[in-house]
Amino acid sequence: MAYFQHSDEYRRDELIRVIEHSVEKLTLQELEALYYDMSTKNYINESC
Repeated sequence: MAYFQHSDEYRRDELIRVIEHSVEKLTLQELEALYYDMSTKNYINESC
């Protein structure tokens, strides 16, 4: 069981790194569109 949990955590960390790297390359307009899309789907909660 611990193997699967470790594997899932590693995969999650890897996906976050890929997404962060991709987001860093976006233009302001692309970031605004992404923000709007994510906020309308409740993926972003600014009260954090």
